[in-house]
Amino acid sequence: MKTSVHSEIGQLEGVIIHTPGSEVENMTPANAERALYSDILNLSIASKEYAQFEGVLKKVSKVYQVKDLLADILADEAVKKEVLNEICMTEYIDSCQQLTEASSQTLANLLVEGVVLEKNNLTNYLSNERFLLRPLHNLFFTRDSAMAMNDNMLIGKMANPVRERESVIMEAIYKYHPDIDTKILNPGKPDSGIMVNRKSMVEGGDVQIARDDIFVIGTGIRTSTQGIDFIIENLKHQKKEKHHIIVQELPETPESFIHLDMVFTFLNTDECMVYPPVIFGMSRFKTIHIEIENGKVNRIEEMPNIPKALKKLGMDLRPISCGGTGDPWIQEREQWHSGANFLAFAPGKIIGYQRNVHTIEELNKHGYDVITATDIISGKTNVDDYKKCVVTIAGSELARGGGGARCMSQPFRRAAVNW
Repeated sequence: MKTSVHSEIGQLEGVIIHTPGSEVENMTPANAERALYSDILNLSIASKEYAQFEGVLKKVSKVYQVKDLLADILADEAVKKEVLNEICMTEYIDSCQQLTEASSQTLANLLVEGVVLEKNNLTNYLSNERFLLRPLHNLFFTRDSAMAMNDNMLIGKMANPVRERESVIMEAIYKYHPDIDTKILNPGKPDSGIMVNRKSMVEGGDVQIARDDIFVIGTGIRTSTQGIDFIIENLKHQKKEKHHIIVQELPETPESFIHLDMVFTFLNTDECMVYPPVIFGMSRFKTIHIEIENGKVNRIEEMPNIPKALKKLGMDLRPISCGGTGDPWIQEREQWHSGANFLAFAPGKIIGYQRNVHTIEELNKHGYDVITATDIISGKTNVDDYKKCVVTIAGSELARGGGGARCMSQPFRRAAVNW
């Protein structure tokens, strides 16, 4: 498959996910914050909920698992050596012998679930660390470590060191897996003529493809302005038709505003989901429109908000409010549990948490039929029978991890949209 994502809503054709495993439970309240969690999850419940998410995706798209793709490429000794060298260098591991001798499938598991630190010398004995190689607690939020931008894959430059290995793994998969064909863009390894900036940070939760020529990108604690400048430089180097970047500044607190897709997502050719206090509220957080053409930035100007910036570019989207329109407290509660974080698997067909009942009701008022994941998986209901629908998945436990359906998916191929 060639990577091709020219919108957020085109029919999903290829997506990478990761079913949460022991790495999710290998944390304690003491280290949860370091792992970027505000709570610890119950894996048995989270797994049942995730099975609904995966089951729906398998009904509508080709679905790949990170571990399977990783095991495939690690079967090549040269790739295995390259990946291990980079991981051991970035995580300051002196000896990779245990990893080098593992089979490709075992190694894939270890790189995700972690390697326990052997207490076989004084340094290790006195260490408070449980792991030589820490588990990837956040990997099931596959969105952040790589993101499709038209025909390219942009590798995430993660804001926190605890997630760096995720990007190493995804870059290797896109670089070496025979089933996927793409051009890689990496802020840490830019093409000739583009400078490396140590302040560059880009995570997929902040990057959305509105249309071939329009990218909507959040900047805050996870994606820096320098990271967006890297994207601008790559667009300038293409020296093709006009491109637009709409940048939305995000608050640093609360943590539920971690990425743009927690307050704004595309739903259809003419609809979007918004968390009104951030997208429309009066605040110091700016919306910036950047126009790039013929290898240079033509214009940078401030806009009132994302929908108005998009309307100026010919995308007139009706906003639908996370939590409904009645009560700001309800909006706040549902946004906290990813009430604005929807994954579109086709225009007007989306997946989200059923727990956000007021958001689901608001979607229903706007013509979205409400379907349960269990009905889709069992075959009782077919999404092809609906013009617009929201497929609801259980999320009592998954939502506590700090992300929703969009966060848990990494689309790399979508069909074109008939605008």
